[in-house]
Amino acid sequence: MDPGAFYVYAIVSMKDNRIYVGISRNVDKRVIEHNDRKIFSTKAFIPWLLFYSECIGNSAEARKKEKYFKSASGKRKLRKILYRLNSGSLPAC
Repeated sequence: MDPGAFYVYAIVSMKDNRIYVGISRNVDKRVIEHNDRKIFSTKAFIPWLLFYSECIGNSAEARKKEKYFKSASGKRKLRKILYRLNSGSLPAC
C-alpha cells in the first residue's frame, strides 16, 4: 500500500448486505474504524467486510471515483463484483 496514495474502497455489511464506499490513505485502518463503531454512518451495521479497493493516486481523482461508486450505476458495478466474489450469491446476513 502506497502511504501517499488515495484509495477508493467498498465494504459490505454482514448484517444487511448494504454497501458503503469511501476513500482513505490507509484502507486497513479505516475498515477497523468502521468495525470499531468509530464512523457514525456505519456503526449500526457492523460487521463490515472489505471487498474492493483501488489505488487512485490523488485526492481529486479518488473523489471522482468515490462519487461514481456512490451512484446507482456504480453501486450496480460493485454488486456485480461482490456477487462474483461470492460465487453467485451475496454474503449471508
